[in-house]
Amino acid sequence: MNLKKSERRTVHPSNSIMPASILMVDDTPANLQVLAGMLKDRGYKVRPVPSGKLALQAADRDPPDLILLDINMPEMNGYEVCELLKADDRLKAIPVIFISALTEQLDKVKAFAFGGVDYITKPFQMEELHARVETHLYLRRMQLELEQVNTRLENINERMSRDLKAAARIQQTFLPRQPPCVPGTDVAWIYRPCDELAGDGLNAIALGGGNLGLYILDVSGHGVASALMSVTMSRLLSPPSDASSILVRGAGTTEGIEITPPAEVATRLNQLFPFDMAIGQFTTLIYGILNASNGEFRYVSAGHPGPVHLPFDTAAPVVILEAEGFPIGLTDEPYQEHSIRLKPGDRLYFYSDGVTEAMNPVSDQFGDDRLIQTTVQTRSITLEKSVLTLLTEITRWQGSERFHDDISILAVEMESGLSS
Repeated sequence: MNLKKSERRTVHPSNSIMPASILMVDDTPANLQVLAGMLKDRGYKVRPVPSGKLALQAADRDPPDLILLDINMPEMNGYEVCELLKADDRLKAIPVIFISALTEQLDKVKAFAFGGVDYITKPFQMEELHARVETHLYLRRMQLELEQVNTRLENINERMSRDLKAAARIQQTFLPRQPPCVPGTDVAWIYRPCDELAGDGLNAIALGGGNLGLYILDVSGHGVASALMSVTMSRLLSPPSDASSILVRGAGTTEGIEITPPAEVATRLNQLFPFDMAIGQFTTLIYGILNASNGEFRYVSAGHPGPVHLPFDTAAPVVILEAEGFPIGLTDEPYQEHSIRLKPGDRLYFYSDGVTEAMNPVSDQFGDDRLIQTTVQTRSITLEKSVLTLLTEITRWQGSERFHDDISILAVEMESGLSS
């Protein structure tokens, strides 16, 4: 080591409060004494040990930040020490710098093969040693900081995953748990969010007096913000037993319940959820009331596609019902109510735009025509199976079960035996 004592200067290895810990391993006491003194003057915390066995014990007891390791030692050479260090999960990440009088290229290759990060030949310049020590200590600090950041991110991700799953369970509570008890009707549905949380919402609700409320809503975008909006609206479009429901008037009073007309429901939502430029979200909605006794279906659209009307009579045309109106919050113009008379055996299919806009590998959309064609082809099977078949066809069309948008389908059928 070509360095005089008068040339030493104190340089702290980092800006951290605690000095870096270096474990020195050399079977020559004079080498340990001189090198330890120089490194201590540089501000490092140095632990010198004269053998490989003692080095392993010292590292296990108190893992250092860096190890300076001689190669030629009795009983256990430096290669063996390094190999045992790298086999220990607690110690394998500690950088090891070999310091040896061996100068052959194969010796250096072997040192790196056993896990060393650097190789310094004796005699060496102290400034060179210090530069390499500082470099590998810095890299080690960066590695530890990265590991800490990754651990924090993993914890955050785990917490977010738990929160998203909890939110998804809450969102699921606003879906139909079972078909509503409205004699003369049959209801089926499919709900497939493209992420953990969906911007879609749907329900079929018994409103009393043989009336069935049906809706699908679609909040623009995906993720938490869309899901919160969807859940909030779904809460307002809840059964009459819920005091927050806007589907009826007079809930909880002695004057009796009156069903809110569809256009008035859309108007109320439009007042409660004006468009917010900061959020940039809007909601489309299709909501209707089916009178099971006479088949009258009254509905309103707020920027949402109309339902497919599949008549029981195979000679009658299959059409997508008229739907006009602006999405919720975008205008103060009044909403218009539409109506149609369903006959026994007639079906209606409500759907979100994730159905018709599902794309195949060459970016062709599923479209209205395929939607109508699929409903026609499933006319002879049960309503529930027809909805499942529609989902299967959409999945086959896009060539994947991973949807790019939320998929919501709600279907209702007028059962036979009713007067037309």
